[in-house]
Amino acid sequence: MHDVRHAVALHAMNITILGSGDAFGSGGRFNTCLHVEAGKQRMLLDCGSSSMVALNKAGIARNGISTLLFTHFHGDHFGGLPGFLLDAQFVSRRKEPLTIAGPVGVEHRAWHALDADFPGAATNIWRFPIEFVEVSPEQPATLAGLEIAAFAMVHDERAGPCQGYRLSHGGKVFAFSGDTAWTQALIPLAAGADVLLVECYAYDLQLANHLDYRTLAAHRAELATPRIILTHMGLGMLAHQEPLPEERAHDGMVIAL
Repeated sequence: MHDVRHAVALHAMNITILGSGDAFGSGGRFNTCLHVEAGKQRMLLDCGSSSMVALNKAGIARNGISTLLFTHFHGDHFGGLPGFLLDAQFVSRRKEPLTIAGPVGVEHRAWHALDADFPGAATNIWRFPIEFVEVSPEQPATLAGLEIAAFAMVHDERAGPCQGYRLSHGGKVFAFSGDTAWTQALIPLAAGADVLLVECYAYDLQLANHLDYRTLAAHRAELATPRIILTHMGLGMLAHQEPLPEERAHDGMVIAL
């Protein structure tokens, strides 16, 4: 992993897909977790339940990660946070400040998740400063050297607000849908982005809270980006291995912009 990152270090952004799987680990894939590098700064975009395993497997030092940014609060995107915090406290022995960012309510959700997984842990006296930042369509942010714009997605408001993000740095734009059914908000999310990483849970089964490939293909002309990568694929989508105009994400995939 170190050699790959060094090879692409001159790019404006390097995104390593540590986890490209769905909630159930279909195809043996880790839950959603993206390692984003912008210059010398590093961020995790989502940190699903299996992400500590993925980070360790990739050999990524956690103390170099300044920010965790979440799309929504389902376990396969958010569930790795308690382990990340306790690793920072007791294993990595972090001293560097940590920013935890996400939709409105992120601080409450973070402490609730930590206390649910490890009762009493939320009362720890942390050895490192923790800052919470709410990001919304009305409230963009600058995090880890990246300009972050949020877009409302259609997934499950019980685990939300659910958001997609545009990350901008050095003239490059990376767009990520998070989890969503088809919504018109995907059009401005993708517009002018160098790459769109978009969930594609099913192939032709239309669901109220996830995107299927047939629907995505029907709207492809509306997505003004030259490169689309499919992620968060369930068993039905994984079963279709025929060539497609879009790329398929896999664990360990590097996107260099």
